Amino acid sequence: MLNLKVIVGSTREGRFSEKTLPWLTKTLDGAEQFSYEVLDLRDYELPFFNEATSPAYVTDGAYPNAAVRSFAAKVAEADAFLIIAPEYNHGYSAVLKNALDSVYVEWNKKAIGFISYGSVGGGRVVEQLREVAVELQMAPIRNAVHIQAPWNLLDESGNLKAGALSDYDKSLASVLEQLLWWGEALKAARAK
Repeated sequence: MLNLKVIVGSTREGRFSEKTLPWLTKTLDGAEQFSYEVLDLRDYELPFFNEATSPAYVTDGAYPNAAVRSFAAKVAEADAFLIIAPEYNHGYSAVLKNALDSVYVEWNKKAIGFISYGSVGGGRVVEQLREVAVELQMAPIRNAVHIQAPWNLLDESGNLKAGALSDYDKSLASVLEQLLWWGEALKAARAK
């Protein structure tokens, strides 16, 4: 079974990423190939990275900050990642960038995929995150879920309309299939 960590890449009040979780977790609950855990960046009070030493030189998880150590331990457990990422001003959130920059070796040699949302489905965000993932020695998969104009999927009360994400079911299935293949391949390679 592949250990998948789902990272909620926004901490804003009323964030759309939170609204996608029931849809995503329902699918993951039915996927026997994965064990998963949601890592909400709200739960990790990571300081903005300003250490004198790069996380790339911390190979034993002994980061100076306790919140970073806690986050690093969760990242280390994973075989693969699925990040839910908003697009803010043609880029991804500062809190997500900070989380990616705060640890290093724990990300290495693992598969990563994306669910993004925004005016162009978060396409610009995914392209940027793939570049960061490569620098973290990760394997970004080809497919992603790109949710177009998420504000149109909400009712007057700000709740997700019934069935609003069903058009993205096939995209999600494809992402999970690729994460499984790459995640298993890299897990086997790391075990050697």
